[in-house]
Amino acid sequence: MSVRIDPRLLADAREIVIAPDAPRAVTERDFNLPVALHAGFFGLFIAYLGVMWIGFGNPDLAIPMAIFLFFTAAFYVVPALWATMAGPSETRAMPLDKLLGSGIDTLTGRTGGGAAVAQVLVLPVLIFLWGVAVAVIAALV
Repeated sequence: MSVRIDPRLLADAREIVIAPDAPRAVTERDFNLPVALHAGFFGLFIAYLGVMWIGFGNPDLAIPMAIFLFFTAAFYVVPALWATMAGPSETRAMPLDKLLGSGIDTLTGRTGGGAAVAQVLVLPVLIFLWGVAVAVIAALV
């Protein structure tokens, strides 16, 4: 349980001290992944929306598709802006060739570059292929 302590008692005991000035921590905002992976992720989701538009193209779907495109773009533009908000950073995003050559450290250990790319892109690829399958089934039925 917690008990409320009167601030005057703390002041009398001199237990309240001013926090020391600490240097501001450098925050990495690039997720330590190559820009090409971010672009591939974004591109696959846009391609999925394109497949849905081609497969179910109807003038009545223009407004919902515009909303989908707006939110999909926002989900990538906002983090890109966030990564550059703090000004120039001392760290740069890892180049793709470095990732493929040396891999990346994860919480579960060292992961090879190809495995890391597969882990990042497996969900967007599956969503895109699901969209293709749904569009083909709709076209055949």
